Amino acid sequence: MSERPTRQAARAARKRSRLSPKRVMIIGLSAVVVFGGGGFVVHRAIENANRPPVEGPTLEEFARIASGDLSGADPKTDQLKAAAVQAHKADRLKQSRQGNDPLDTIIIKKKAPGGDGFPPANFPPGSTPSPGSNKAVAKEMLGSFGFGTDQWGCLESLWQKESGWNERAMNRYSGAYGIPQSLPGTKMASAGADWQTNPATQIKWGLGYIKGRYGTPCGAWGHSQARGWY
Repeated sequence: MSERPTRQAARAARKRSRLSPKRVMIIGLSAVVVFGGGGFVVHRAIENANRPPVEGPTLEEFARIASGDLSGADPKTDQLKAAAVQAHKADRLKQSRQGNDPLDTIIIKKKAPGGDGFPPANFPPGSTPSPGSNKAVAKEMLGSFGFGTDQWGCLESLWQKESGWNERAMNRYSGAYGIPQSLPGTKMASAGADWQTNPATQIKWGLGYIKGRYGTPCGAWGHSQARGWY
């Protein structure tokens, strides 16, 4: 047997082993995984990096949602309150320069405002605001919210400044409504559906708001004295 046929047979055997269908399949799948899959991962990484961030709640807002604290800081509402204070100051200055009486912050509504699904409501026939009676109701409610009688002076001063203890009072600059000057007034619906006309419902909501955000009426009064709003 000659040496040349032997070499040719060996070379053919090696060629068959390299190009067998099984090997071709393995090589093809490997290429897909390495190049195709890798390319897909890189493409998604670039795509995600260029995608604008999704706006979600701030840490403060998330904490409020998680804790169920509905009396926590509301930046948008706080800005409206602060803007209303500044607008009132500007009006007072303008009126004084013109020799006119400064505008009162509070206007007394003839018809209770609506909003958020609540239509404007008529006040009960023959009813008139009674600041004295409203104060008596609030004083009785203090204990049920954990406030001592030492807090009464602060609450009386706070709501005298805010609304004159009038359940029909509305801030002409911000639209805050009721004895505690809820902004918007519909927030008081959480204390009762009659929030538009019932002083007791407004007081109940107001005491809950003070407790949840400031801890005590004196805490709220101190904030009001410092900022002009609470």
